[in-house]
Amino acid sequence: MKVTIAQAVDTYLDNINLSRSENTSRSYGNALKSFLSVLEEYDLLPDKTPVQELPEDAIAWFALFLKDYAPATEQLYLTAAAGFYEFLAAERLADPNLPRLRLLIRQRSRKAGQRLPQFPREQIEQVVEYAINLALLPFGSPDEHLRNLRDRAFLVTLADTGLRVHEACKLRRGDLDWNEGKALIIGKGDRQAVVRFSTRAIHTLRDYLKLRARLDGGSGRQLAALPLFSRHDRGAGKKVKPITTATGRNIVAQRVGEALGDDTSAQSITPHSFRHYFVTAVLRGSGGNLKMAQELARHRNIAVTQRYAHLSDDELDRGFSDIFDQE
Repeated sequence: MKVTIAQAVDTYLDNINLSRSENTSRSYGNALKSFLSVLEEYDLLPDKTPVQELPEDAIAWFALFLKDYAPATEQLYLTAAAGFYEFLAAERLADPNLPRLRLLIRQRSRKAGQRLPQFPREQIEQVVEYAINLALLPFGSPDEHLRNLRDRAFLVTLADTGLRVHEACKLRRGDLDWNEGKALIIGKGDRQAVVRFSTRAIHTLRDYLKLRARLDGGSGRQLAALPLFSRHDRGAGKKVKPITTATGRNIVAQRVGEALGDDTSAQSITPHSFRHYFVTAVLRGSGGNLKMAQELARHRNIAVTQRYAHLSDDELDRGFSDIFDQE
């Protein structure tokens, strides 16, 4: 029985779901959905056409379709589609001419323009200050108090470690060396890395886990295997379940809204904004030490770190003010 294009796409996406992050899997799914719709426009019905009949020219059709998208989205979607062709070759489901495929992509795709990271630094500092004071809020139930201390620890951890939201959500208690203030994680690209925790992050985590001690002790599991950040809702009950990436985003959205109210900048703050804040804080505190910022942020390419340098150059800020803001 011949494998259709649609069946091959499903198998490819199943593999992506196993090997990539939740965000990447979602993006690849959207990309291949668009790719299949383009094939239909060229009378290649994915549910009926054998995958061996998929031409390399389809990537050119797809590139043309993506011209109305942002360059960064175009690059991502073309990467996903190219990965599908590579999957077909690796699994011997088809024999695409991969060098020609790459040439078609180079000829027809745009390069994404470099965008400087934008985030409201002062507002994030307000959110962190608000988070620290969550421990003092009145509460109506033990679970509400636990959520307050968890969210306090979660937000301070994001701000002071540079962890990506999915990395923070996956942390287990045993990942953290409490004496050294470090955690060994598997980060982006399946790379092992050491993440350092500030004194205040350790302090907020200890407060949270101390309050959670009875729940953890009654779980019947080793403490080291338990999640660092746990759910505290009716669905979790007395079980110690890890928070999901979606929950991590919701924590940020809720607490940002509480801290900033109607401030319009609140809408632009996401979990990744805390990572931008972290990199900039390192650059400011180290006098612009790019290598240190690169290592602490775990950027593979220092060019990524350099994008933050303009945001941390206090000397330029002061110089500009001295020249233009004199009375």
